[in-house]
Amino acid sequence: MKVVPLGAGQDVGRSCVLVTLGGKTIMFDCGMHMGYNDERRFPDFSYITTEGDFTSRIDAVVITHFHLDHCGALPHFTEQRGYHGPIYMTPPTKAICPILLEDYRKITVERKGETGFFTSQHIKDCMKKVVPLHLHETVWVDDELELRAYYAGHVLGAAMVYARCGNESVVYTGDYNMTPDRHLGAAWIDKVRPDVLITETTYGTTIRDSKRARERDFLEKVHSCVTRGGKVLIPCFALGRAQELCILIETYWERMGLTVPVYFSAGLTEKANRYYKLFINWTNQKVKESFVDRNPFDFKYIKPWNRDYADLPGPMVLFATPGMLHIGTSLEVFRKWAPDERNMLIMPGYCVAGTVGAKVLSGMKVVDIDQYTQVHVNIDVQNLSFSAHADAKGIMELIRQASPRNVVLVHGEKSRMTYLKSKIMGEFGCPCYDPANGELLEIETGQDVRALMSDQLFQAAWTKEQERRQKQSKEDMAPITQLPVRGVLVLGDGKRSARLLDPSEFDLDNVPVVSAGSDAGDGGGSGDQLVVPSTAAGEDSAASGSPEPPGQVTFSTRKIFDGPKVAARLGLSGGVDPGQAALAAIRELLSIDPATKPLASRSGTAAVRVGGSVEVDVPPKSEDCDLPSLSISWSWEEEELATQVLAVINRVLG
Repeated sequence: MKVVPLGAGQDVGRSCVLVTLGGKTIMFDCGMHMGYNDERRFPDFSYITTEGDFTSRIDAVVITHFHLDHCGALPHFTEQRGYHGPIYMTPPTKAICPILLEDYRKITVERKGETGFFTSQHIKDCMKKVVPLHLHETVWVDDELELRAYYAGHVLGAAMVYARCGNESVVYTGDYNMTPDRHLGAAWIDKVRPDVLITETTYGTTIRDSKRARERDFLEKVHSCVTRGGKVLIPCFALGRAQELCILIETYWERMGLTVPVYFSAGLTEKANRYYKLFINWTNQKVKESFVDRNPFDFKYIKPWNRDYADLPGPMVLFATPGMLHIGTSLEVFRKWAPDERNMLIMPGYCVAGTVGAKVLSGMKVVDIDQYTQVHVNIDVQNLSFSAHADAKGIMELIRQASPRNVVLVHGEKSRMTYLKSKIMGEFGCPCYDPANGELLEIETGQDVRALMSDQLFQAAWTKEQERRQKQSKEDMAPITQLPVRGVLVLGDGKRSARLLDPSEFDLDNVPVVSAGSDAGDGGGSGDQLVVPSTAAGEDSAASGSPEPPGQVTFSTRKIFDGPKVAARLGLSGGVDPGQAALAAIRELLSIDPATKPLASRSGTAAVRVGGSVEVDVPPKSEDCDLPSLSISWSWEEEELATQVLAVINRVLG
């Protein structure tokens, strides 16, 4: 599997990750960087192709949520760069995306006068390509590639996406929150065990204090400021934190009987509240239940903002967009209120490097708004994290839920990723990567065998695990999350699925019999198959003094290898049979460990025999394959010994 971040690699902003799995390529997110005002704001699409034919190279684009750092470059990519393939996003994201894109376009083009930016028509044409992706619904992009969305919390409509093609699978989280808040639930995913989990790490080194303590601190600071006659500016994005904090302020104002005016930026947040009403089923259970009696987004104490109010005397509270103080109402009001030390600025979320918000949080007392304007920062600056991103504890919990084989970190600062990377590898024992933008990451993926387990085998394994746990102390008792199973795997034939059976219910009469003395590779495959010893094989065993019980189940596999490569590794001269030379090398390595020391060879054969059933030999060449190979067989009782022998074989054959 190949993973390439075009954005958000060791950085926060312009999220865009290319993943190639099973021969299909998906672009996860297509965002813009809020810290730049030139071409650097967009991902480097030239990495995909310099010829402009993006549609033939990308099978699907998936947008996880409506924040501009995840969807802001989408109209540019589809309408100006020429991608015409399918785009997938959830219904709330599809509804809200064009509103935010149009608002940003207006500010960029109509107020700042930029040229060459995407137009309103581009946004409309882009949205026509969108295919809705509903929660837990499996959508087939084509005959091989499937997508499935899981609830991510974070903002309305945010989703984590599971993609599978053939035997390879990936989960891309986008932004997510493992802690429920006042209007959204917590992120959740099945134990899908993907080959790769790509997760955000915005707060990868942070463990937040309790939500209740943060809310109390926020309300106390707001109340103290308005009590002394100051104004409170709270920059936040139109959807998500705005609704969360508005519900908090509304409840507090009602409880305390306060009359100080509270405003939110008119227009955009007002539209956003309409969509919260429309997609009420995406909110948490408490909001759904209260919606029957009263819509929690119909605010009694919070009124729409008018630009003229900024110069009015007296205390007030303003929720203004956007959240990073880089453009718009929040920056405009900040310029007016920043010089007054009675006022307060509360930053509730993350600020990308280069924005005014990031400069203020770093402690700068004089900030350049643009090349013509400087502002003296006397305002009381408070950073209270109400960000809807998972903290370090939440990221570890999601990894535990999904159980991936590999983890890739994106959407975070390099220093945070380094700490989290070591923590993940230490706790879960899986490889973890943190590629930079444009860095190609190639990950080896294994192949699972999916099988139906019989009830009898499951009940036997469950009973055995319960008995084992009863011997432990109650303090060490934890929920059963993994169940070791020992059974017989019967591979399917194309019409029937593979089955995992209890040895007692295994029926040898229904399995094709392959003589132990015949070529195990005659079927042309190199996978495991069941072998029942023939009469001749039984007589041979008896002659050697180690009779096999009748009906013993034996596994056999064939390892095909590169003859010249192995000959070069072993330093063989021309004319030497690489198969026999490999057998000799395997025998020598196995002799080092007493547990795997080979038995004496039978007369007339160079086969390597270990234990009671493990045997390695050179099979006769078949018509299907004339490449050199080794055959390995073993009984299921000696599976662990066979695993050690196979490891030595792999070492010799490379």
